[in-house]
Amino acid sequence: MAGFNKVILMGNLTRNPELRYTPNGTPVASFGLAVSRRFKQGEDLKEEVCFVDIVVFGKQAEHCGQYLSKGNGAIVEGRLQQRRWETEDGQKRSKHEVVAQTVTFMPKRQDGGGGEPPAHDEPSYDAMDEQG
Repeated sequence: MAGFNKVILMGNLTRNPELRYTPNGTPVASFGLAVSRRFKQGEDLKEEVCFVDIVVFGKQAEHCGQYLSKGNGAIVEGRLQQRRWETEDGQKRSKHEVVAQTVTFMPKRQDGGGGEPPAHDEPSYDAMDEQG
């Protein structure tokens, strides 16, 4: 049976993007995204926050490293991936992360919310252009 794996998230960065390069020179950026959900429970308004690790490749990774920082808003479209590895002492580890295909930068919020558009164009980038 064929599968379908698509994730769309909107939230705020929990840390500055960390930009590094693979041995063959491909840029890779990783950052955390906090995604909030508000809901009503009885008469109370509750908020639940989900923290998600994001990985992005290619030119888009360099742009994320240049334009995004902790607290910025972003919309991330991509796929969910489980990464597995073994530690030096032999323990098996795994984690889920979103591999971004598109990262759209949101305008920075001003004190009152709402916000003004950024002073320079901050385009979104499609990683499919980078990865073929």
